[in-house]
Amino acid sequence: MMAAKKALEEASGDFDKAVDLLRQRGVKVAASKGSRATGQGLVEAYIHMGGKLGVLVELACETDFVARTDKFKELAHDLAMHVAASNPLYLEPSEIPMEVIAHEKQIYTEQLAAEGKKGEMVEKIVEGKLVKYYQEVCLLQQQFFKDDKQTVTDVITAAIVAIGENIKVRRFARFALGS
Repeated sequence: MMAAKKALEEASGDFDKAVDLLRQRGVKVAASKGSRATGQGLVEAYIHMGGKLGVLVELACETDFVARTDKFKELAHDLAMHVAASNPLYLEPSEIPMEVIAHEKQIYTEQLAAEGKKGEMVEKIVEGKLVKYYQEVCLLQQQFFKDDKQTVTDVITAAIVAIGENIKVRRFARFALGS
């Protein structure tokens, strides 16, 4: 509460600027905790549609105490529901095989060539399309299903700030009947 008041004072009463200040500080706090070991946590299971869709999410934190808190459990549950709803293929862009990226680049380049685009413009457009592709298929890059103004990374960063420990999604799996 004091941090919000201080940010509002620094922003001369401008609410939007104060929110931006708080978000910037949250990113700094999360970055400072990012290198800390996450040896505890939990695996959240979520079953949807009468057992036709299931998700497992491994969410890690630093201490068993935090892993048992309602906030941490709620975050794990929300992430599992997000995976069920959004069907990400990878955790982050670094996990995407190079062949998949090369294939996507080839498709985008061919599309742009068919439109008559050439040279350096094509490269910039392809890079932009790849960023959009990452936002579609990488869990941490996706828009959060409960609030599309935030990415999953933003939600985790906010939890790190609120809880005071490093939190990481280690892995996830989504199972759908018949696929």
